Amino acid sequence: MNPAKILVAQGGGPTAVINQSLVGVVLEARRHRGVECVYGARHGVRGIVNEDLVDLTQETSHNLELVAATPSSALGSTRDKPDEAYCREIFKVLQAHQIGQFFYIGGNDSSDTVRIVSEQAQAAHYALRCIHIPKTIDNDLVGNDHTPGFPSAARFVAQAFAGANLDNAALPGVYVGVVMGRHAGFLTAASALGKKFDDDGPHLIYVPERTFDLAQFLADVKATYDRLGRCVIAVSEGIHDAAGTPIITTLAKDMEFDAHGNIQLSGTGALADLLCEEIKRKLGIKRVRGDTFGYLQRSFIGCVSDVDQREAREVGEKAVQYAMWGGRDGSVAIKRAGYYAADYELLPLEAVAGKTRTMEDEFLSASGTDVTDAFRMYLRPLLGSGMPDAFRLRPNPVAKVLGR
Repeated sequence: MNPAKILVAQGGGPTAVINQSLVGVVLEARRHRGVECVYGARHGVRGIVNEDLVDLTQETSHNLELVAATPSSALGSTRDKPDEAYCREIFKVLQAHQIGQFFYIGGNDSSDTVRIVSEQAQAAHYALRCIHIPKTIDNDLVGNDHTPGFPSAARFVAQAFAGANLDNAALPGVYVGVVMGRHAGFLTAASALGKKFDDDGPHLIYVPERTFDLAQFLADVKATYDRLGRCVIAVSEGIHDAAGTPIITTLAKDMEFDAHGNIQLSGTGALADLLCEEIKRKLGIKRVRGDTFGYLQRSFIGCVSDVDQREAREVGEKAVQYAMWGGRDGSVAIKRAGYYAADYELLPLEAVAGKTRTMEDEFLSASGTDVTDAFRMYLRPLLGSGMPDAFRLRPNPVAKVLGR
């Protein structure tokens, strides 16, 4: 195999730390003797098939470090989901440019793309090392303790709900916050890490791993509101009924679909609005507000976990090391050691590609509306240092004079 030419690309939704992985690949590759150049594909696999490539070897280390600390995908991304025919076009470009190592930073679909290209290279007896580098705020890649991008997004969600709780305590009512997560509820569950006192919100958490029943939801909201005089709710966009039908389709009249034919869940405030309307109409609560976090949680600048930054850099570096010395294709995975330390492993592509991880049962309470201490222990070290804190006035009531 000739490792002289390397190609790296970014796919799927941007994150706050995906550029750390990109820069990890570039800087680590430039340390290895025999590497002639490192190319980047603009807008993921679409950039590869269009031969829209840039030479990252000419970037200064200083500028690369500045880019690494900047959220979103510096090379641009794509939602293209390559099939066999699409991957053949990718492979043709890799051959034409004599690429010896292909690195693709992305989630489930990206890992499957790497798998197909790897198999085509093997069938053609072309020396190509293919490495998938993990990335997804959904935290749904199998074989990983967690995925780069998730801790920073989780930090944002925890802080956002801590702020929403303070607002809701000052002006009581019902607040519904809808968080990304079609099949996995990790990010929505992160809202629990914003709680400090027992009566802090979110008081109710709903994730796709549990069946959502509208009547039970309204009963939960009423019980919490009656008890506390307010209610803060975290909801995954992918909540569904017992038949697996997304709740948004049972409440909305008109639906949008994405490029893959999936019901459009992100980038629309429909679910929050519809749930708020149900609460107002059926419970008679007047002050009901809803927000959809949408894309805010993906690349929010200034709210980044230092642990996430470090590990995103390291998965990029490890990808190059595995390509140079590992002797096989694969997907880099983060493994946990001790209370918290990160180790890395190269998993077979077929063990990761096209598969979806969901929250483990041990992370969810029996009621299905809260997380367990096991989840809090799992997530807390990933959020990084310097998490903000909230405080309260101590109640020192003055005796009434008029007795009102």
